[in-house]
Parts: sequence; structure tokens; C-alpha cells
Amino acid sequence: MWVFGYGSLIWNPEFTPAERVIATLYGYQRSFCMSSIHHRGSEAEPGLVLALDAAPEASCLGVAFRLPEVGREATLAALRERELVSSAYREEVLPLKLADGRMVEALAYVVDREHRQYCGALTLEEQAVIIARARGGKGPNRDYLWQTAEHLGLLGIADADLDQLSARVRDIVDNRLA
Repeated sequence: MWVFGYGSLIWNPEFTPAERVIATLYGYQRSFCMSSIHHRGSEAEPGLVLALDAAPEASCLGVAFRLPEVGREATLAALRERELVSSAYREEVLPLKLADGRMVEALAYVVDREHRQYCGALTLEEQAVIIARARGGKGPNRDYLWQTAEHLGLLGIADADLDQLSARVRDIVDNRLA
């Protein structure tokens, strides 16, 4: 059993995988298109988190994690508690192409475009302003962005949009603190 990580799962899976491989998911893009009212924001001041957003011509590079045999059910339960904290994500089984050429089926957390937390029409500037100020139960929203951008870079996964957003949030935060 595999799980696809495209955001914080990459740098904080909260379990030890049996295998970890760079993977590509076709037909989806990594996007800050879901408001966060728990982990990286609040009801009063929502943040933004990444989600897989359907886009027929797109692809998303991330990390495929093979779940260990021992403790698999507990790992799945913890993943579901973390990822399905609201019904904004749908858990789907989708095909991935691993960097070594294998094709596998993996659990992936896809945004529900009909959910009230979906906000796919925000400009980069609107995203940056929200991310620079929001804070939730797991800390500042900007840390989530910066950790994800840093770890994608360490893995050699280019994401120009995330890099641009990360730089803009840094500018906002630095100017606010100056």
C-alpha cells in the first residue's frame, strides 16, 4: 500500500515508510487552494494549505511512501485523522509513476472543489498575504510553505510557483518585521 505526499507529508510523514520514492501523479497539480481552519489557520483567520487540484494537462511531482506491513492499520488511521480533519479532502486511490519506472496505486488526498474550504481562484499575491499572517494549531502558515519549498528543492523537485510564493511571503514577513 502506497501514499502520495505532495506537501507536508514529504517532510513530516509522521510514520517510518518501508520505501520512499520520487513519483509523478498525472492529471493533478499541487496548489494552495484549500483554506486551513485547523492546522495552519483558524475559523477567525483561515490559512492556506496545499491540495491536489484536478487539472487534466498537469502533473505533480512528489514522494510515494510505501506503508510498512507492521502497524499499517494504525498508520492509516493516523493519516486519516491528520488529512481528513474536515471533509475538504477526498481520499482517492490514484495511479503513480515512480521514478524507477514502476507503476503503483496510491492513496492521495484530493481537494473537494464543492467544499466551502476550496479557494482555487486566489492570485499569488492573495495567497502570499494570507500565508504570511495565518497561524493554526501546527504553527505559522508560512513555516508550512517554507518547509515544503525547501524539501522539494532538497529532493530536486522544481516547483516555480511554490518558489515564487515562498519568496513573496518572505518579502511580506521581512517588511512587516522591519
